Amino acid sequence: MDFEICIDSVEAAIIASKYGAKRVELCASLNEGGLTPSMAMIESCVKTSTAEVYVMIRPSSGGFVYTDKELLIMKNDIKAVKGIGAHGVVFGILDEKGEVDIKRNMFLMESAKKFGLGSTFHRAIDVCSDPVNGIEAIVKLGFDRVLTSGQQDKAINGINMLLKMMATANQRIEVMAGSGVSSLNALELARTGINALHFTARIPINENLQLDMGQKYTVDEEKIKAIIGKF
Repeated sequence: MDFEICIDSVEAAIIASKYGAKRVELCASLNEGGLTPSMAMIESCVKTSTAEVYVMIRPSSGGFVYTDKELLIMKNDIKAVKGIGAHGVVFGILDEKGEVDIKRNMFLMESAKKFGLGSTFHRAIDVCSDPVNGIEAIVKLGFDRVLTSGQQDKAINGINMLLKMMATANQRIEVMAGSGVSSLNALELARTGINALHFTARIPINENLQLDMGQKYTVDEEKIKAIIGKF
């Protein structure tokens, strides 16, 4: 089983490495589903992590339809993250109908391939209007893997769709299960034939601030240890 840990700090990159994670998905603003982190954060994680660092390429929160200007920002971010040593990128674009946008994803994939970066199509697939056809499109676009919960709030509840996606992928692309993965359900997910699990491991810090400046988190090392320890 390969493990990918979704992180937002250098501390998390170090702890993910400690437990032998294959990859980390580095994001900012995890409470918004993950946005592109700062270049300094990416560089620091690359320098301190033995895991492959995959960077979220997502310029704005909300859905997965982007303007032309945002698309250019995403392309420039892909070039920039390669320049500071990232191993791969994570993105996904849908069109107004909720289908995988072939043209716009290809525009970014051309850059990712040009710079020799790995690629993951993220959970935009979980709001795709036709996820099975979406998998076929993602395969043809040349992505290495797709991250999905089987269109449910938690991957454990989306097993039926995960199985359909895996059948469509037919080992041409890795299907990685994510969302709600825990030590209680990791083995059950593995029994589906999934060989890659993605999860976030963080716990809130109580700072008792008088102003609402957002929640601060620290790494939940025990969760990482418990999940990986199942294997």
